Amino acid sequence: QVQLVESGGGLVQAGGSLRLSCAASGLSFRSYVMGWFRQAPGKEREFVAVISQSGGTTYYGDSVKGRFTISRDNAKSTVNLQMNSLRAEDASVYSCAARFGTVDATTPAKYPYWGQGTQVTVSS
Repeated sequence: QVQLVESGGGLVQAGGSLRLSCAASGLSFRSYVMGWFRQAPGKEREFVAVISQSGGTTYYGDSVKGRFTISRDNAKSTVNLQMNSLRAEDASVYSCAARFGTVDATTPAKYPYWGQGTQVTVSS
């Protein structure tokens, strides 16, 4: 079965950086679009970033543009999210997700496969 396992979350000071990783198994990774979403308590799940199968196309949510970078390594079946200049409002549970389709997918409902999430806490 498909498994997505995130890692790299933790506590960081505002202005600092974190790198999240998501290891995928049970799917033909290079055929899947990979996305990152986040959800804070009491809020809707929010689109963060998405990357195409080849890695050549990426999209970002407005709140993270210029600070976060998504990348993937198809040989290792991993997708990463480099987060710089973190702010208090970036604190959330971050989850990776996979879909077989086009990269222009920023809504959670378009992703059938999800990881369990990793907590990111930002102290001010």
